[in-house]
Amino acid sequence: MSEFIFVLIGAALVNHLVLSLPALAGTPPGARLRFIGPATALLILLAAPLSWLLQRQLQAFDLGYLHLMLVLPLLATLAWGIQVLILRWQRPEQPLDGLLPLLLGNGAGLGALLAGTSAESFPIALTLGLGGGLGFWLILQLLNDLFERVEQCDVPTPFRGAPLQLICTGLMGMAFLGLNGLGAA
Repeated sequence: MSEFIFVLIGAALVNHLVLSLPALAGTPPGARLRFIGPATALLILLAAPLSWLLQRQLQAFDLGYLHLMLVLPLLATLAWGIQVLILRWQRPEQPLDGLLPLLLGNGAGLGALLAGTSAESFPIALTLGLGGGLGFWLILQLLNDLFERVEQCDVPTPFRGAPLQLICTGLMGMAFLGLNGLGAA
């Protein structure tokens, strides 16, 4: 049982790659972030165990090299389905244009390809998906809070916009880098 707790904590706080994604620096705040967080968390939660299952099936037939080629259409379908599902639950007046590529890019490579293929069993893949999704959502919320605080500050003109967002993202990455080794024996 403790292995699952370490996997969950490790996936949520230590082994995430969210902060190294270049698309994250331009993540829009507000209503779009409230969509991206839960949608990506759900995508990672579903994609990691499905990727694990697909890889095991392909390895049974000695076709493991086809994993990437087959998992990408699966992830695109999952991302599209999650977007449609959440759009039905959200208010229609919220601007959600162009979120499918962002959702697919942020969640798919992260949750399915990394966590799903490195897991030893299906429950561990599911736990990695859950922890990775929750960690992604946590980091997006923390970055959104940081960006909101920075907007209230008096920032020199050359640093406004993307440069300051990159600096904030780098500082957040360094803060989470301090959690490396958490749960290590």
